[in-house]
Amino acid sequence: MSTPDGITCFHDKKRFPIGPGIVGLIMLALGLAFGQAAVAAEKLKPFVLAYRGPGTLEAKVAEAKEKLSGAGFRIVGEYAPYEDAHVVIFTSDRLLKAVAREKWGGFAAPQRVGVVKVGDEIQVHYVNPIYMAHAYRFKDDLAWLRAQLEQALGAIQDFGARGLTPRKLRKYHYTFGMEYFDDPYELGRFGSYREAVRRVEKGLAEGKAGVTKVYRIDIPGKQETVFGVARRAPSPKMKHMDDKFIMHDTVEVKPELKTVAYLPYEILVTGDRVIALHMRFRMAVFHPDFRMMGKYSFMTLMPSPAAIEKAFKRTLGTEEEEEEF
Repeated sequence: MSTPDGITCFHDKKRFPIGPGIVGLIMLALGLAFGQAAVAAEKLKPFVLAYRGPGTLEAKVAEAKEKLSGAGFRIVGEYAPYEDAHVVIFTSDRLLKAVAREKWGGFAAPQRVGVVKVGDEIQVHYVNPIYMAHAYRFKDDLAWLRAQLEQALGAIQDFGARGLTPRKLRKYHYTFGMEYFDDPYELGRFGSYREAVRRVEKGLAEGKAGVTKVYRIDIPGKQETVFGVARRAPSPKMKHMDDKFIMHDTVEVKPELKTVAYLPYEILVTGDRVIALHMRFRMAVFHPDFRMMGKYSFMTLMPSPAAIEKAFKRTLGTEEEEEEF
């Protein structure tokens, strides 16, 4: 028998009426649940193409910097790793406050815009902050930062992979036996945070093994400092640690859309400890569809993870120097 509202519900062998208002609430709850599931299953990509078209590299770099500054971001460094490519590194007070609450948040303090000349066009792209936040296991997904960058620079399309869900990004590793986010290079421990920072500054200034400073960002209220570094091989035999060899000569050979905003690499001082994300994690998470085998593949870069670790340790003086590696 139906209730006056025309709806019957069974519970404990009794019938209770459910009014239209309650039905509406149930439907709303179900809708929200399905909506949240859809968002959770959304696939993210590592880079965002802001815009592309004719022009000169110099003009587009200046334009990107102007747009960033106009949106309240602070430029902390610039890097030209090879011909026809330029990276602008920036941050903001809001971002620094956000990353200060995260473990190893300094890795996300520097955000990056890449400007590349490809044939007759200029491509301007940036790292997707939401993708980065999940890959680095942050509590804050940095969606607000993505919105700010879209407003400042634009967003034609996300690219760089078929896509990964936030869940997969948070436990990402390329394949069996490869490193996770929390398996960094352990570059050294020193007597204090201050001594660790001093040793990194000194080593980068000396340019040992071709590793030099691009920028430095101190995380407020925390004993944490991130350095962006350029890697230029002092000799051909050391090419596997070189930014140009890794990116221009290998990773970017085939893709139409370039990803130079992957650079520069970071060294993080956290307390008395100096670490860097392992290349087998950092390269793979930002290029998850890069081929494992064949020419222009991870196979080409097999010596690079060890070469980068040696270069970084030599920079800090935590590994004995060799003539070459």
